[in-house]
Amino acid sequence: MASIAQRSLFRWEELDELGDLERLVLVVRTLPDEALMRELERRRGNGRNDYPVRAVWNSILAGVVFGHESIESLRRELRRNAQLRMVCGFEPLGGEAAVPPAWVYSRFLRSLFEHQEAIDTMFDALVESLRAELDGFGSVLAIDGKAIPSHARGRRQGDEAAEPDGRRETDADWGAKSYVGTGKDGTPYKRVKHWFGFKLHLVVDAVHELPVAYEVTEASENDIEQAPVLVEGLKKRHGGLMKDCTALVADRGYDDGKLIANLWDDPQLRIKPVIGIRNCWQDGEETKLGTGQRNVVYDYEGRVYCHCPHTGERREMAYGGFEADRGTLKYRCPCKHYGIACRGQERCPVKGAVRIPLAEDRRVFTPMARSSYVWKDTYARRTSVERVNSRLDVSFGFERHFIRGLAKMRLRMGLALVVMLAMALGRVREKRAGLMRSLVRAA
Repeated sequence: MASIAQRSLFRWEELDELGDLERLVLVVRTLPDEALMRELERRRGNGRNDYPVRAVWNSILAGVVFGHESIESLRRELRRNAQLRMVCGFEPLGGEAAVPPAWVYSRFLRSLFEHQEAIDTMFDALVESLRAELDGFGSVLAIDGKAIPSHARGRRQGDEAAEPDGRRETDADWGAKSYVGTGKDGTPYKRVKHWFGFKLHLVVDAVHELPVAYEVTEASENDIEQAPVLVEGLKKRHGGLMKDCTALVADRGYDDGKLIANLWDDPQLRIKPVIGIRNCWQDGEETKLGTGQRNVVYDYEGRVYCHCPHTGERREMAYGGFEADRGTLKYRCPCKHYGIACRGQERCPVKGAVRIPLAEDRRVFTPMARSSYVWKDTYARRTSVERVNSRLDVSFGFERHFIRGLAKMRLRMGLALVVMLAMALGRVREKRAGLMRSLVRAA
């Protein structure tokens, strides 16, 4: 907490009646930022202290909490709102003159660029605190990429040689995302969205809808390439959380055999991948014959079928569970399982059940069978990361922003995410966990 050594003109207890400012107080009290404050104060040394480090830092947090889209918007609110100045820690008797000029914020933010690691350390500390406070935190994770369009002019030929000036956008590039589906009339479609800017790669707790890992890249960065980086980072920094994690949920943009296999095969993870699948069968086949099987086939979505030896009728087999020690999925005869009459039962090579090894196709067959109800229920949790992304857009101002440069974007995103976690942790500690996603209100 960036506590303020204020002249007993108020007590923190008095701030509980400040309405909207209560959210800022909650963040200031909860955020583990003391190490960063001491380092910034050490760097300032014995210089002038007209605008204290802690007060300026708290006011920047206020800009995040109240969704100010620019420093000028924040400064206008500080000049207008004496209570906000008091909460941040500016000189109470200084009035509007206590509000720092724009150049102070510019210099302070440039200093913060050099302390991105400290922001990340705060983020990790908050994740660990929430894991200690919330039962099941991290048991199911969801990952997704989020487009962050820049409102700057898209890069053109010759812009590569332009020197960064803090105004033009020299770090962003072009990204694209494809959407495929089937219309109401049954016609397949494919839409491609292009944007100029950046991309947020985010991992969230899918139950409590709170972030646990993130990375900000250029818009062109592939989601599949960033997923193993985020997983490896979580394994190093939050080994306990990953040990407790049972499933990682993602849409089919993360459909990669290497990622799917590693999540389960890595003895430090043993995480069941619940990842949507693309139809990569180029030969046009609807089903494939299982290895060593005579009448058992499967489709690319992991459904397993048997063909009646007498009539040739195809029936979907009943899922019988995952055998971890064997690395196989068991599927039962549909006739015996459901009590269906089968004319070819006597000649059927499937006497009771068959076992399909994961090695048959690591993309198609996963430890949590794609054809099971639990897979469908777990996969539905992927929308949790979409809701977190929506809060970043609406409540934290990333839908409309004036941020230029990758370093600024990463710092601004880091601040938004630590505020999100600090507010949630504060609510939990107040025994108001039901309000932990009541985050911010736009200015």
